[in-house]
Amino acid sequence: MNDPQAASHLSASNPSPEMKYGEREILEGELVTFPNPRVGRRYEVQIVLPEFTCKCPFSGYPDFATIYLTYVPDERVVELKSIKLYINSYRDRYISHEESVNQILDDFIAACDPLEVYIKGDFNPRGNVHTVVEIRHTKP
Repeated sequence: MNDPQAASHLSASNPSPEMKYGEREILEGELVTFPNPRVGRRYEVQIVLPEFTCKCPFSGYPDFATIYLTYVPDERVVELKSIKLYINSYRDRYISHEESVNQILDDFIAACDPLEVYIKGDFNPRGNVHTVVEIRHTKP
């Protein structure tokens, strides 16, 4: 580092830079919802999140995926920035493909309580293995 200002927040007692605002938002990330503007009308919301990352719980290697989330809202709709931050919160988690998709479903149901939800995790191939995890939930 040749820039003294850039290095000014680094020291032996504080070896890492201060947390950036985006990192704080991701760390605090939780699913925020708002009232469905068309309660009683059945419609689908499709969300594609192409930059999902997590870490393999066995090797620690990064895993990359595209998450496809399709739901039919009931009383609540998810706010899009919050789902982006929530998904980004997985980047440092040691979690399997199967558990990550199941946890996303559980958290989404807890936040939105949709009539129906479908989540697909399409994980990039690693070691010549391509994994796709799909899960559906219908409100009773």
